[in-house]
Amino acid sequence: MLDQPPLWFIAIAFLCAIGPLVFIHEFGHYIVARWFGVGADSFSIGFGREIFGWSDKRGTRWKVGWLPLGGYVRFVGDMNPASQAAADAELTADQRVVAFHNKPWWQRFLIVLAGPVANFALAIFIFAAFFASYGMPSTPPVAAAITKGSAAEAAGLRTGDRIIEIAGQSTPSFEDIRRIVVIRPGEQVAIRLERQGRLLQTVARLGVDQTKDDFGQTYRIGLLGIAQPKRVFERPSAGALIPQSVRLTLAMTRSMIDGLAQIVTGRRSTKDLGGPLKMAQIAGQQASLGAFEFIQLLALFSINLGFINLLPVPMLDGGHLVFYAAEAVRRRPVSARAQDWAFRGGLALLLALLFLTTANDLVSFGLFE
Repeated sequence: MLDQPPLWFIAIAFLCAIGPLVFIHEFGHYIVARWFGVGADSFSIGFGREIFGWSDKRGTRWKVGWLPLGGYVRFVGDMNPASQAAADAELTADQRVVAFHNKPWWQRFLIVLAGPVANFALAIFIFAAFFASYGMPSTPPVAAAITKGSAAEAAGLRTGDRIIEIAGQSTPSFEDIRRIVVIRPGEQVAIRLERQGRLLQTVARLGVDQTKDDFGQTYRIGLLGIAQPKRVFERPSAGALIPQSVRLTLAMTRSMIDGLAQIVTGRRSTKDLGGPLKMAQIAGQQASLGAFEFIQLLALFSINLGFINLLPVPMLDGGHLVFYAAEAVRRRPVSARAQDWAFRGGLALLLALLFLTTANDLVSFGLFE
């Protein structure tokens, strides 16, 4: 078992991970806003008091805040970093022309959407670079052997069966089988397979296993009980790099959606939710293993950041997108009072979630033992 990296190393690794991801996210908002002629008062990495910064010739203040848990672009006309609009009477004539809230709903929609899209694009770029350099895992989804007493044996699977689909998701590679199974401990899943040219369907109740990583952390995972054939890495053609990277990004996003659905429906405990402290610990652990592992983690964190921001929660990008979609349907903006209450509720929800995940992190660190 590997030793945990020192606290100073974890802190530096976390800053090196979250800083670039937040910058990419906020720069996505910023650059699309620039295209639509929206002015920006400030671009901040981190919240709270400014540590250092500078102002550009357009009047935008670029700065770094002392609390590195996010960031924001404050556009002209915003009352606060959550982009709640100020009254036009409080703005000058020049400011009203470039104010965010005076732009058409579809421009505001695209500006907000650009942040999460930038995070997904970063992950796609990282995967494409990895595939071009080392190849793409493409192990065939074939059962090399069946474990005695396993879920696979109970479901009637045999050596040589090719798994086509599990839990409604296609499995073009063995890596896809693992990705789908591992997040479903104890669940009953439908399996489609090919055996000697015949298509068959069966149902398996996945097993449950407690596994430890190299740092001694315990995880509860699902087990099917089929052995993996020899792993194969293939370098995709130049034309297939991006499509394959997009496919992997979508698959990982699907896994996040499945995990969230399991928590919401009670199939998975809220204790599995991690927060900033757990992210910092994982960043430090992966950085201690090497630059390659750390960059892979950046791709995962980037997908996570993009996905979370698309959730329809006020204060997050997804909440804004819901308001703009409603404006498109109603042909008028959602009332300021409704938005204000929604933002208050969203803030309360995010603070409660931060408290819960931080408590989970502290418990996982053994603080209360």
